[in-house]
Amino acid sequence: MDILYLLIPLSVVLVFFILGGFWWAIFRGQFEDIEAEGERILKND
Repeated sequence: MDILYLLIPLSVVLVFFILGGFWWAIFRGQFEDIEAEGERILKND
């Protein structure tokens, strides 16, 4: 039962890191043009 005092705050911190990374990716333009990268891979230049 004592391990919950460690695991619950660690999971909350992990969620904040994940949400922060997602926020960073959205505002840095990582999801602006997702179709272009798939087409770029398939082209034989």
